[in-house]
Amino acid sequence: MKYNGIRRKTREVKVGERMLGGNNSIAIQSMTNTETADAERTVDQIRRLEHAGCDIVRVSVPTEEAAYTILKIKEAGIRSPIVADIHFDYRIALRCAEMGFDKIRINPGNIGDDDRVKAVCDACRERRIPIRIGVNSGSLEKQILAKHGAPTPEALCESALYHISLLERFGFYDTLISIKASTVADMIAANRLLASKCDYPLHLGVTEAGGGNRGLIKSSVGIGALLCDGIGDTIRVSLTDDPVEEIGAAKQILHAVGIEGQSGLDIVSCPTCSRTKIDLIPLSKAFEKAVREAGLEDVPVKVALMGCVVNGPGEAREADIGIAGGCGEAMLFRHGEIIEKIPENQIIERLLQEIHILKDQKQL
Repeated sequence: MKYNGIRRKTREVKVGERMLGGNNSIAIQSMTNTETADAERTVDQIRRLEHAGCDIVRVSVPTEEAAYTILKIKEAGIRSPIVADIHFDYRIALRCAEMGFDKIRINPGNIGDDDRVKAVCDACRERRIPIRIGVNSGSLEKQILAKHGAPTPEALCESALYHISLLERFGFYDTLISIKASTVADMIAANRLLASKCDYPLHLGVTEAGGGNRGLIKSSVGIGALLCDGIGDTIRVSLTDDPVEEIGAAKQILHAVGIEGQSGLDIVSCPTCSRTKIDLIPLSKAFEKAVREAGLEDVPVKVALMGCVVNGPGEAREADIGIAGGCGEAMLFRHGEIIEKIPENQIIERLLQEIHILKDQKQL
């Protein structure tokens, strides 16, 4: 299934200077894994995330001391909105609101009684700070878990709706929601269910997805399926890795789905067969590396690398440019029309030239 351009209608929420929901672009998020109170290392990691293309950064705030790091982050000239991740102690949430965090992430059910939830709502409303309600399979209320017998999609959705009602009871509506589960099917089903029952912006992610290809595949399936439904306003690919790796993975998901305005360079290539007379597999890897080194990953151009001329140009007709391999050479084509023959050792250089030409034509 491909994204059809129809987004779920949601209210808009402002996080720092970034608008989420509505028709605004889908934001990429990540979370630091430094000791937050170590301001120097935390700022350095946030800078690396920004450089990689992260839109919103979340930091864990387990103590009031850690809350003061936001001052150093802002002094360092960090532009990305910074989210405070709070668990259990509502007083830390109040301190984070006072210190200038751009969003507070809480699970209202685990910070205490209604008076404490109201205090957080009041503090955030006064400073126009949004709240993200975070629900996951390990944080369900006892009564909801007993009712459903397990952290089912219905249970996760019921918990989210309960927390929404709790904030609305105190007149707070500047809210975003996330429902996460480590089981991909449950994550998808829970978010689809919630999307049908409220108009708050949703943050998508598969929690505890793992590292490497395992984590990327699980996140791609979960996040990608919902994006194709038009569901999702922010995303995070949770990987057991350097947080910077999450940004590249998120971009790949957005590119694969074809989100308008967020689809950079799209490379399509055939899996090869006995008709392939060109060394396409290493060529494809070398081309991707060359694109990265040339800084062309964000150019909205579709490039096709096809193994043969039998059906290469036809199957890749929608590509802006592409090659179809032969014996030590390739046919270069634009939108399915062959324009010239080039030697195999000049393919990458020639494709990069074509991308630059298209980039200039589009005035990017």
